[in-house]
Amino acid sequence: DSGKRYSLERVSSATFTHGGQFAIYRVNPEKNGSDTSEKSGSQKPLLYCLELATGKTLSWAGVNSYATPKESGRWLACLLDAESMHGEVKPAVAKTATFPVGSEGLARQEKPLKLKSRKLLAAERGEQELEIRKESGRGEERTNAGAESAARESVTRDQTDEKKTPSKNNGSPMLVVDLETGMQRVFPNVSSFSFSKDGSSLAWVTSVKKSQEAKAASNNDASVDAFGNDGVHLLRLERFVVAKVMVGAGQYRSLTFSEDAKYLAFLSDHNNDDAASVSWSLYLTATTKPSAKKVAHETVAGLPIGWWISESAPVRFSKDSQRLYFESKPIPATVLEDRKSNSKKQESKDDSKKKMAKLDLWHWKDPQLQPQQLLQAEAEQKRTYKAAYVLQKKRVVQLETPTVPSVSIDGRSTSTVAVANTNLPYRKSLSWDYPGSYDIYLVNLNDGTRRRVDQKVKWNAIMSPEGRYLAWFDGEKKQWYARSTRRGDSEPVLISRGIRQRLDDELHDTPNLPRPYGLAGWTTGDRFLIVYDRFDLWQLDLSGEKPAVCLTAGTGRKENVRYRYLPTDSEQIAIDLSQEILLTAFNERTKASGYAKLGPTSGSEVHQLIMLDERLSGFSKASNADRVIFTRSTFRDCPDLWCSELGFKEITRVSDVNPQQDEYSWGTSELVQWKAKDGQPLDGILLKPDDFDPNKKYPMLVYFYERNSDNLHRYYTPAAGRSIICHSFYVSRGYLVFIPDIPYVTGVPGPSAVNAILPGVDHIVQQGFVHEDRIGLQGHSWGGYQTAYLVTQTDRFACAESGAPVSNMTSAYGGIRWGSGLSRMFQYERTQSRIGEDLWSARDKYVANSPLFYADQIHTPLLILHNDQDGAVPWYQGIELFVALRRLGRPAWMLNYNGEPHWVMDDYNRRDFARRMQQFFDHYLMNAPEPEWMAVGIPATQKGENDGFELLEPLE
Repeated sequence: DSGKRYSLERVSSATFTHGGQFAIYRVNPEKNGSDTSEKSGSQKPLLYCLELATGKTLSWAGVNSYATPKESGRWLACLLDAESMHGEVKPAVAKTATFPVGSEGLARQEKPLKLKSRKLLAAERGEQELEIRKESGRGEERTNAGAESAARESVTRDQTDEKKTPSKNNGSPMLVVDLETGMQRVFPNVSSFSFSKDGSSLAWVTSVKKSQEAKAASNNDASVDAFGNDGVHLLRLERFVVAKVMVGAGQYRSLTFSEDAKYLAFLSDHNNDDAASVSWSLYLTATTKPSAKKVAHETVAGLPIGWWISESAPVRFSKDSQRLYFESKPIPATVLEDRKSNSKKQESKDDSKKKMAKLDLWHWKDPQLQPQQLLQAEAEQKRTYKAAYVLQKKRVVQLETPTVPSVSIDGRSTSTVAVANTNLPYRKSLSWDYPGSYDIYLVNLNDGTRRRVDQKVKWNAIMSPEGRYLAWFDGEKKQWYARSTRRGDSEPVLISRGIRQRLDDELHDTPNLPRPYGLAGWTTGDRFLIVYDRFDLWQLDLSGEKPAVCLTAGTGRKENVRYRYLPTDSEQIAIDLSQEILLTAFNERTKASGYAKLGPTSGSEVHQLIMLDERLSGFSKASNADRVIFTRSTFRDCPDLWCSELGFKEITRVSDVNPQQDEYSWGTSELVQWKAKDGQPLDGILLKPDDFDPNKKYPMLVYFYERNSDNLHRYYTPAAGRSIICHSFYVSRGYLVFIPDIPYVTGVPGPSAVNAILPGVDHIVQQGFVHEDRIGLQGHSWGGYQTAYLVTQTDRFACAESGAPVSNMTSAYGGIRWGSGLSRMFQYERTQSRIGEDLWSARDKYVANSPLFYADQIHTPLLILHNDQDGAVPWYQGIELFVALRRLGRPAWMLNYNGEPHWVMDDYNRRDFARRMQQFFDHYLMNAPEPEWMAVGIPATQKGENDGFELLEPLE
């Protein structure tokens, strides 16, 4: 409001307190250490609190982490360096013991052949329903739980130390500050803490080594005694009263308050310190009368048999505090084996160390290929499954299972049902089919029951905020459908009837079902679903009884402007149509962008608030005021921050982050249009140097990847990129850069590029300012393929750089995307490679679109980038093309940055690649001298010693 500014140097991790009264931030010391604080005595950052109205500051040294409540600006808590504690802390003495060896199970005995049940095998692999413990007495343990516990307890320490987490360290001092009064207090031995959302409470965990616990027990200091043990503590901030929630040896994690701050939950392995395997439990307490109660544990009714609580996953409450969500998972097989062997005494060491071959078995019925399974094996072993403790019923329910592993629960909703989408039955077909199919389930969050309501749908179903409806897009029928969750087995209802415009992508050009344009969201009361066509917003009646209504009255399509809903509050779960809503606006014809508003009445006129021939983005609205911030940028204008009132009548520039750019030549961008060979109108971008003279001749680089014309106002920071040219860098040095859009036809991806690019190049050349003999190509991945294909069809280009190209579709089709372990078949049949059929049905198309089979027609000097750890396009594709050109005696180079993936990621390697690409293009397009690496290469004996950048004298 006042325009007052604070300029703070070397600041990191800055944040405002709720209400904007204070700014909290770290100040990093200068590299030469000239401002090392006597207070800190080290080169560590200081934490500052700035009162924005007065400019007054407070600072603290040795702060490791800090936090403030989300909805209160009064409190600050910090964890300080451990050395800030008084007194010496000595390491605990390790205990050792000998594992008792019994006589049972040591002798080998001949046993009759026992065949494994196929039903049991299926159950082990999660293909059958899990056996859930029956509820017997509101969460009581099963009758044999005590025997299992005793078996675990009997294992001595030396056998279990390897399986337990490392011995814990003492916590650190925690500083609590009342920012309004300046009051400060320090609490010792804190390892983690959490504020309630409203700032009424602060909870923390104390963690103390055993030697320190003993020391605290004999200490007369009451405060040390209170916090000298492991445990959880609660501070009610309005009265500054501390209470013990739970104290005792063990670990404590995941402190979580309910939305209303009435409850606190956490995980602990309390009283499990000497067990064979650490088993965690979920605890709950009311904040008004802290007294933790164990509500979920390994043997509680409702949890699957053989499962336990995951200690590494988060805990959270439902918004209405009716349920406490946590994660469970199967007990690892190694733990179960240890327990089993312990109860039966130790097995023979020879048997326990049985050697097995390291083998990958590829089975034709595997749902996923072995490479994908291997890549996901660790994640699968660590996978957790949502469960809930229902507070009113005091029961545990398992929500996710191996057969339905993904239940979508919106933390802002109070619904008692949720939707689950699973593609598990269709995993095998994902190797060649896209998009995959899903089965839809409804899951009751209070009892865990679920029912399948649809199957083999192509896109995930979504749940309305109040849980009354499911909705999804049917890609084959190209319509939106809904289903009531309250009508038992009711049939899906068509809710987008009457809409003449397409609701799926009009520009879709891959051989699969087009995606829907998407949805803005649900309206309040679960009354309507708001979806998009290409330009406008539509209101769909979820009962299907009323016809769809175009909220923007067709304005977007009439003006060629794409309108989309702009949420201003992340906590808002539904759209209130009784209020004005904000929209983003993008003109597909001119590429201008801005913001608009839509009135509270159906079909009301859209009012554009601001529309500029720039890129407007980064929109954010103040929580409690009609003030917004956003960025503005163009090709030559770096994104800077601007501020405005909600009507955009007065906008103010806040930042000027790149003033040094005025010292450099840059460039301009303009939209160009032409017609493809087939007559289709196309858009593209032409970048020109600052001092462009239409009477001069310029070298031109052509870069492309699918459609890019919507990026007319994109700003390109001068930097060595991972795979493509830096547009602003080349334009600044006197190049033209042309970026054409490419539409595709299934079955002919290569000719589709020829159809679009060559007429576009001709259109630019005809304007008279392009040096026809100095036009180059550059593309990476799919663009790299297009580059390699283009040079088999024309000699128009003086040179080309092709990054990670597919050169042989017949060998690539049967390959693996090693980064994901997926078969590459789906890519050629259904996605970007766009053949549309399998190899045996369309053999001629695979050959016709493969550059390798036409390498003898390549006369353009070609620079290839392909790294040996490429997980997307196997690098043998680059090798096939390179060795073909080498055999044919055509000028070609291949760069392989050792250990790099699909792109060049290491900073030094990026600079190296950018320099080589610059020298390559400069030589052919600007008549620059040839570098040594291009002229004679770099022998393997000089690897790492000679970069070959030195420029050579021209040939006589």
